[in-house]
Amino acid sequence: MKQQGTTRRTFVQASAAAAATVAFPTLAQGQTFPVKPIKLICPWPAGGSTDAVMRVLAESAGKALGGQVIIENRPGASGMLGPNELVRAQPDGYTLSQITIGVARLPHMQKMQFDPLKDFTYIACLTGYTFGVVVRADSPIRSIADLVAFARANPGKFTYGSTGNGTTPHLAFAEFASKAKIDVTHVPFKGSADGLQAVMGGHVMSHSDATGWGPQVEAGALRLLATYGSKRTKRWSQVPTLNELGFDTVSDSPFGIGGPKGMDPAVVRRLHDAFKKTLEDPAVLATFDKYDQSVIYMGTEDYTQFIRNTFQSEKATIERLGLAMKS
Repeated sequence: MKQQGTTRRTFVQASAAAAATVAFPTLAQGQTFPVKPIKLICPWPAGGSTDAVMRVLAESAGKALGGQVIIENRPGASGMLGPNELVRAQPDGYTLSQITIGVARLPHMQKMQFDPLKDFTYIACLTGYTFGVVVRADSPIRSIADLVAFARANPGKFTYGSTGNGTTPHLAFAEFASKAKIDVTHVPFKGSADGLQAVMGGHVMSHSDATGWGPQVEAGALRLLATYGSKRTKRWSQVPTLNELGFDTVSDSPFGIGGPKGMDPAVVRRLHDAFKKTLEDPAVLATFDKYDQSVIYMGTEDYTQFIRNTFQSEKATIERLGLAMKS
C-alpha cells in the first residue's frame, strides 16, 4: 500500500508540474531562454563604428543572459538586410537585429519587404549616432562656407558619400544642401568603412557619416567641417554644428534591438533586461564614448511608440525633400 501511495503521489506531483507548464508556458520559456546561441544581425560591414558598438553590446548581453550572442554582418540596402531577415525568422528570440531609424523612413521612399508598424518586436533602444561631414586634410574645402561657395560655383560637382540612400547621413546632408540652396551629388556606400576608404582615396570629396571617421580626424588625415547635432560634441568642441551655422539642420538617430513579430512576452522581457544591463557595462560605455555616442534608453513599450511617432514625422521630412516614393 505504501508503494501504491508513493506512486499516486508522484503521479499527482508530475500532473501538477505539467499543468503549471501548460498554464504558464510564457514563464517557463522566459526562465529557460536561451538554450542556444542568439544571432544578432549588424546590417553594416565589419570594421565600421556600428560593427564595433554592436560587438561589445553582443558580448555584454551574452554575459547577462548566461549564453552567447553572435554578430552576423549583413551590409547593404541602407541597413535594411537585418530587418528584412526578421520578417522571415521564427519569433523565438534567437534571431535579432539592430533597428535604425531607416525602418520608419525607407517605406516612404521605396517598396519594402516589411511594415514597420506590424512586422517587428521593438525590444529596447540603447544609443544613437553623432553625425558629421569630413573631407581629406589636404582638401581646399576648409569650412562649410568653403563647401557652399564651391558648390554654388560648380553645380553638381561637389560629391559626398554616405552609408546609403535614405540613411540619416544622406538625408541630413540633403537637408543642409536644400537649406543652403546648393546642387551636390550623393554617392551611396554599403557602410562606414567603404565610405571612409572612398574619401581617403579621393573618390568622393567628402563623407557624411557617424563618427567612424573619428580616428582619422584625430590623426589629422581628415578634417571635420561640421556636426549635425543640436549642440557641439564634447570631443570636437571647436567644430560648429550645421544648425549654429544657420542651416536649420539638426539630426540624430537613436537605434536599438528588435526581433520578429509575435515573440513570447517573457522572452522579450528577458532580452530587454539583458540589453538594458549592457548600459551599465564599462566596456560598452567606453565604446560609446570612443564613437561619441550617448546612452539613449527606451524600454519595449516606449521604443515601440517612438517608432510609430517617427514613422509619421519621417513621412513629412521625405515629402519635404521631394524623395517620396512615386505612387
